[in-house]
Amino acid sequence: MSNTMTKDQAHMLVDKMPDNSTWDDLMHEIYVREAIEQGFADSKAGRTKDVKEIKEKYGLPE
Repeated sequence: MSNTMTKDQAHMLVDKMPDNSTWDDLMHEIYVREAIEQGFADSKAGRTKDVKEIKEKYGLPE
């Protein structure tokens, strides 16, 4: 998976943000987008776990 962001993608991300956004807001948006894209790539490659397995691992209720 490539972590490359095109200038057009960067411009679209910034353009969607409110005018009073901070650098921290921008960094958060980039982080969230990267995490989502990594999740999609993991899912597509079959690197997933069942919710029940995760709940058992962390002692969460069903």
